[in-house]
Amino acid sequence: MHDPQTRQTIVRLLSSMGSAKEISQYLKRFSQLDAARFAVVKVGGAVLRDDLDALVSSLAFLQDVGLTPIVLHGAGPQLDLELSTAGIEKKTIDGLRVTSPEALAIVRRVFHAQNLKLVEALQAADARATSIVSGVFEADYLDRERFGLVGEVKRVDLAPIQASLQSGSIPVIASLGETIGGQILNVNADFAAKELVQVLQPYKIIFLTGTGGLLDAAGKIIDSINLSTEYDHLMQQPWIDGGMRVKIEQIKDLLDGLPRASSVSITKPSELAKELFTHKGSGTLVRRGERVLRAVAWDQLDGERLTRLIESSFGRRLVPDYVSRTTLLRAYVSESYRAAIVLASVDGQPYMDKFAVTDAAQGEGLGRAVWNVMREETPELFWRSRHGNPVNPFYVAESDGCIKREKWKVFWSGPAGFDRIERYVQLCAQRPATLEEPT
Repeated sequence: MHDPQTRQTIVRLLSSMGSAKEISQYLKRFSQLDAARFAVVKVGGAVLRDDLDALVSSLAFLQDVGLTPIVLHGAGPQLDLELSTAGIEKKTIDGLRVTSPEALAIVRRVFHAQNLKLVEALQAADARATSIVSGVFEADYLDRERFGLVGEVKRVDLAPIQASLQSGSIPVIASLGETIGGQILNVNADFAAKELVQVLQPYKIIFLTGTGGLLDAAGKIIDSINLSTEYDHLMQQPWIDGGMRVKIEQIKDLLDGLPRASSVSITKPSELAKELFTHKGSGTLVRRGERVLRAVAWDQLDGERLTRLIESSFGRRLVPDYVSRTTLLRAYVSESYRAAIVLASVDGQPYMDKFAVTDAAQGEGLGRAVWNVMREETPELFWRSRHGNPVNPFYVAESDGCIKREKWKVFWSGPAGFDRIERYVQLCAQRPATLEEPT
């Protein structure tokens, strides 16, 4: 990571996407991981067909900054086209493609062609990539009577992947399996990805799609999902269709078998670097996450840990009498004490006195998870924020209104007429500082 081209690449990324602090923080975190534990990138056939240039550019960029993703691809649309051209009717059971001996010959040809297409495109972009179409997934027949030549992965052999990584080359893996006897079997790419991930235990699992994330009822991308606090509520929503329900269940199942720090990102190929290297990201970030603790009295909290969180988040010390002079309404704290919201009761109104999140937790969507739990219970509140606070764009998006004053921006959520807004502004102006001025 010391050649001039790499430095130029990083500078270009810094200027277009996020702050130098964010970028360097993620680079440092990723580069400390064992190569095989950085990321598994699952690429659907539609992305290979429709978005190859953006995919190649993003993967080559990761290699430029010293990171080597492991790529696993499918080829669904290409298979549909080739089988149709050959006059072979598509038949699926429980979402799995029934594969006859005639179909398997086409499956092999299409997978080999798509694999080489990606490898050659990467090499043409001066990236190092290795084609791996066999030797990784040892499989057995899933159910020969029902599915034909469809495989269920029994063992994952990492040797071909490790050889590629050790030479600094991106392994590009086709989701084909083979029996001990050498029979090639068609393996569903999502199932292959799950088995690969269980063995590798990577920090990131990335699904590259055309939509660029999971979509909510309004068709907007859901930026993050904290499964510990949101899964049950999410699965009850009427707008979640069958396909999305299955996808979320699959992701939860995937993350349940991985370290708590692991996460799943769903994004577009062109947005891969932004999703990986900025707090805001681009796409949907899904984590097992943490429970959010709720307290209504100061003695229900670990005061030392909360103080440490607030002071590290703001870079300033709390005033010594902060607790004694703050009438606590409710506090919401992640169980690791890396994100917290403190609500005070001011003039009988909920006032957000502190919203503190560590740098690492920002990138995990933990602050958003705590915020969502707080907002569900607190539809009406007000707060203030200094000009230049980097979280202000988030506040603007989440609030129902904002008034700019000389020292502060005053925000509120919930219905508010002129008199109430004027009162919010007065209370914010009168409220003494709770953080010491830097010396």
